[in-house]
Amino acid sequence: MEENKEYLLNKQEIYYHENCPGCKIDRRKAECSNVPWLHFFFIWIITLSSCLPISSIFPFLYYMVRDFHIAKREEDISYYAGFEGSAFMIGRFMTALLWGMVADRYGRKFVMIVSTLAVVIFNTLFGLSTSYWMALATRFLLGAFCGVLGPMRAYACEVSRREHQALGVAMLSSAWGIGLVIGPALGGYLAQPAEKFPNIFSQESIFGRFPYFLVSLVISIFALIVFIICFWLPETLHCHEVEDASVCESNDLEKSQSNKGQTSNTWLSLLRNWPLMSVVILYCVFQLHDMAYIEIFSLWTVSPRAFGGLSLATEDVGQALAVAGVGLLLCQLLLYPILERSLGPITVSRTGAVLSIALLSCYPFISNLSGRSLSLVIDLASALKNVLSISITTGLFLLQNRAVSQRQRGAANGLSLCIMSLCKAAGPAAAGSLLSWAQSRQHASFLPGSHMVFFILNVVEFIGLLMTFKPFLAEPAQEFF
Repeated sequence: MEENKEYLLNKQEIYYHENCPGCKIDRRKAECSNVPWLHFFFIWIITLSSCLPISSIFPFLYYMVRDFHIAKREEDISYYAGFEGSAFMIGRFMTALLWGMVADRYGRKFVMIVSTLAVVIFNTLFGLSTSYWMALATRFLLGAFCGVLGPMRAYACEVSRREHQALGVAMLSSAWGIGLVIGPALGGYLAQPAEKFPNIFSQESIFGRFPYFLVSLVISIFALIVFIICFWLPETLHCHEVEDASVCESNDLEKSQSNKGQTSNTWLSLLRNWPLMSVVILYCVFQLHDMAYIEIFSLWTVSPRAFGGLSLATEDVGQALAVAGVGLLLCQLLLYPILERSLGPITVSRTGAVLSIALLSCYPFISNLSGRSLSLVIDLASALKNVLSISITTGLFLLQNRAVSQRQRGAANGLSLCIMSLCKAAGPAAAGSLLSWAQSRQHASFLPGSHMVFFILNVVEFIGLLMTFKPFLAEPAQEFF
């Protein structure tokens, strides 16, 4: 056998294959105890590029659907906007498991390169949409080819030692959360530039004829830069068969992979792994809530006050969502790893759910404010809600990756992403229909208008909170690091 062999600590002989990229990562983890900041940078920037197109449409979605003249009544705009917001998640639902299996077979790097290129192509075409159906189709294709999130979750755990995994996953979650903040900010400030900045953009220019193209163009340029960076991304997948007598991991060794039921790459074996599936189902419930919240928040804030909204402009919505960015980044990088080590991911997620319910109960009363007080309160509320949502998600990411071995992480995260995408697809469509219905009952005696909307959001969050307890949530008897 010509492979390079090395005897390491823990009285266990570890075989590193010389030309295996996964072994190179494992060797680095064994020999260096420092935080892999360069790899975490890759995690952050790639995740951010895939998140920006998801949320950037929400501040101008109401106006974009209105401009397509597909809704016969103003109250119906939210209904059609819900389906356009769901198109991305429907596409991702149909392909997420496939991308996870591809990542397990051909590597995480391959999927990341393809996904970032898809963002460049289909996000640009979305900004050039001339009809409602073209916008719907390009959003669907963008979701179908954006399979990066599942492999990135696996990558965050595989590239770091056990003691740094919480920070790695927090980096991923912070990028996701900041993407959900910066995206709407870009959408709010850059949509309809010919109307907002007539001295710079004329109505006869491409940005005047396509009022939402500038948003897509900026995001696509950023994704193009990330696409180029992906070629320098180190691979973590092993390119050889793992022998039963040896294990190719470092200080955070995976347990022996001789148990065929644990190492089977088939997604059917994942369905029989209840510690994994309980976390996946719980994660999907919280994501259904979060996606519905983002859709409702964006539409509610720009809706006329006659319909229970706040009558804010797109730039005001963008500002409200952008304020959350700095706080979210600081909490995830500085506060979350400390809380996770002292309390554990489950307790952090439960606390986040309880505080989210209390916060959302106050939202309907925000419409009683106006002027500077309205701007201040909506900015702070949006920031706090985003921090709580990402704290819940980060804990569930950790539990999910610790429930499977490396050989299953791509498929496991793909399966999670597939089911979650279905819930996220249902979220905007259901939220748009719910908001449209609620706006028609402003004078109802029981939970009028927006009170009903946020009450239903809290019901979903409360169901998720209950599911964090036994007997539903099952922690793995043996963690795979």
